[in-house]
Amino acid sequence: MALTDIDVQKQIKHMMAFIEQEANEKAEEIDAKAEEEFNIEKGRLVQTQRLKIMDYFEKKEKQIEQQKKIQLSTMRNQARITVLRARDNLILELLKEAKMRLSRIVSDEEFYQDLLDKLVLQALLRLLEPVMIVRCREQDFYLVQSALLRAIPQYMMLCQKHLEVQIDQTEYLSSNAAGGVEVYSSDRKIKVSNTLESRLNLAAMQNMPEIRRTLFGDNSNRKFFT
Repeated sequence: MALTDIDVQKQIKHMMAFIEQEANEKAEEIDAKAEEEFNIEKGRLVQTQRLKIMDYFEKKEKQIEQQKKIQLSTMRNQARITVLRARDNLILELLKEAKMRLSRIVSDEEFYQDLLDKLVLQALLRLLEPVMIVRCREQDFYLVQSALLRAIPQYMMLCQKHLEVQIDQTEYLSSNAAGGVEVYSSDRKIKVSNTLESRLNLAAMQNMPEIRRTLFGDNSNRKFFT
């Protein structure tokens, strides 16, 4: 039975509809596959970037924490230095005040003469030279001369040695000095300082731990005491 034109047209339309349906299904399949691959790649990229971002912020957090520790350590050190400087300044002020109070000793001539007697003899016994030169304040010349009159016999009795002493009249201690004497060997290469300032500084140095403890309390970081 021969096909009519109408039947041919119907078959053609049917085939075209089938082809179109196949094409649409294939396109949808391709689109779904592409969407799936896109989502997989997007997820991979997002995860990679997320890990990078987390790693970046973790490093930044560690850097910030390290900077905080450094800044805190720096601030603590600066505060410690400030406190130590303030303490040292306070001690210097106390020593300065103590030096000013030495003038009270000098103002009492009888007491000062007795003190000079001891300072002169002690300096001579420390130097132990056959010829010595004593240097004092110009205003103390006669007091020191008087002290030597008593010190030389005591020295010779204690050491069983002859002694020659002269007071330096070419150069005196500063008139602003608190008092006391300096004793030199004959060539002036050896000196024993027994001024009131040197004795004050020596006493302060020897008693500095106790001075600091009295002023500022015990040091919690200190483990050993002498």
